[in-house]
Amino acid sequence: MKDVPDIEKVKFNLETMRIDRSSAPNEINPFDLHALEEAVRLKEKYGGVVTAISMGPPMAEKSLREALARGADRAILLSDRRFAGSDTLATSYTLACAIRKLESYDLILTGEKTVDGDTGQVGPEVAEHLGIPNVPYVIKIQEISGGYVIAESMLDSEIVVYRSTLPALISVTKDINFPRIPTLRDKIKARKVEVTIWKADDLSECSQEMFGFRGSPTNVARVDFPTIEGRRGVRIDGDPDTCVEKLLKYLSEEGVI
Repeated sequence: MKDVPDIEKVKFNLETMRIDRSSAPNEINPFDLHALEEAVRLKEKYGGVVTAISMGPPMAEKSLREALARGADRAILLSDRRFAGSDTLATSYTLACAIRKLESYDLILTGEKTVDGDTGQVGPEVAEHLGIPNVPYVIKIQEISGGYVIAESMLDSEIVVYRSTLPALISVTKDINFPRIPTLRDKIKARKVEVTIWKADDLSECSQEMFGFRGSPTNVARVDFPTIEGRRGVRIDGDPDTCVEKLLKYLSEEGVI
């Protein structure tokens, strides 16, 4: 799961041509909330342990505590300056390294994309690094049994049913569920759970050259903010018949009609 700025409040710096992440509070990526909710529902149905993993600065711990309040059993934050500047490839590599460090796992759930990057690449790339199946755009998980997961995906306005071996990675859409709201009791309980912090040295079995900016073959040079140029208005006065006549004349002169 990813800690992202509130997309409805974040501002754009026209001088630097970058998103001003300090202009808005951070929150759990909305798509990841649905992945977390589905993981908790599967735990309630089949048993197991839900581990929430995030990569980011120390302040991302706040979102992980919210994940604990929403039903996760444990939380791991990958936080190190050596992770800074990661593109989707370096991010997915680092997350895959952390997942390998876990004792075992059956199913990885991610949101289909993030609201800040909107690439939808990290989930499938994690699956590729781990060498496991990837099931995208899932709107329903039908069943898990016998070492398989059966899931429904929405592809090009059609529902496709996948039967995949486990372990597997599933990317979910917002249509899969409605995330629960944590209670005050849940939030208080989450404060008592320790969030595990892993740095680059804790992922010793992975290549340090693949972390952060060094391991990123791409970088964002700038972000353009769309603007509407040449927009103008015209005021037309008079009685209704006169206004209609003036409007039609104006539109004709402008080549609209």
